[in-house]
Amino acid sequence: MGVLVLNEREVVELLDMPGCIATMEEALASLARGELYLPLRSIARPPGHDDLLGLMPSHRGGDRPLYSLKTVCVVPDNPTRGLDPHQGTVTLYDGVSGEVRAVLNATPITAIRTAACTAVATKLLAREGAAVAAIVGAGHQAKAHLEALRTIRDFDEIRITSRTPENARALADAAPNARAVSSVEEALDGAGVVVTVTNSAEPVLRRDWLDDGVHVNAVGSCFPHTRELDSATVAAAAFFVDRRESAENEAGDLLLAVKDGAVSGPDHIRAEVGDVLVGDATGRESEDEITVFESLGIAIEDLFAADYVVRRARETGRGTELDF
Repeated sequence: MGVLVLNEREVVELLDMPGCIATMEEALASLARGELYLPLRSIARPPGHDDLLGLMPSHRGGDRPLYSLKTVCVVPDNPTRGLDPHQGTVTLYDGVSGEVRAVLNATPITAIRTAACTAVATKLLAREGAAVAAIVGAGHQAKAHLEALRTIRDFDEIRITSRTPENARALADAAPNARAVSSVEEALDGAGVVVTVTNSAEPVLRRDWLDDGVHVNAVGSCFPHTRELDSATVAAAAFFVDRRESAENEAGDLLLAVKDGAVSGPDHIRAEVGDVLVGDATGRESEDEITVFESLGIAIEDLFAADYVVRRARETGRGTELDF
């Protein structure tokens, strides 16, 4: 068996949103059951650079053992080049022999699996009656999140706002129930579900802009020195994460709220989303409770998404097989 190579277009076509959402539920539940090995990612950031290289390894045992390594360059200036800020590969290795089995373009995997995890958290934590959603940010992550929200619920309206209004308008035009608005406050007015997908280092959401009972998916900030939520929002919310260890080390939304004295520390985390999925933790406890899902993006999500794509590719004869 050679190495299967899947390019960006093939990954986009094979990683359908409903299938990816189900796969992320499987991944997060498996993590909660202790079936996966997930070390913290390693970051190489040259002095004086805004860009970086991240290394994200993981392992799954069981009947189909796999190693996975995602290598991703994060280049904040890439949108000015018409490129996604996330560039890289996901490599799958046979969990028994260590042989390389597949190499996939990581850019669409990152976008789609991240949005799928947002969908999982929203299904678990948002109020049943939440009919209006808001997306703050209209970059590369926003498109996948718009699809994910529309996959899990028939929202009456999805409002989109961005510091680049033409991007918000272009994204809103892609969905019949989406509308571009001019400010974050307008987007949040009456919204029951909120997604933040910005590259801001400072808060774009403030507690006094949020209604009681809202569910917030904080997606854009994945470094300890950046945040999208102000400390008051974090303090007021039941705080959920994809991985507790990752949040304690990398989640600026949480760590900067601790630094500000708004919350006591990592014990502010109620649970991992996977714990809620398997019934080991409670989710939303009241209609008025504010919930936050802090999405950092973890390597087991890449492993499960890539494995799903490879299985579909082999079933349909897609990709390029190379003698390695």
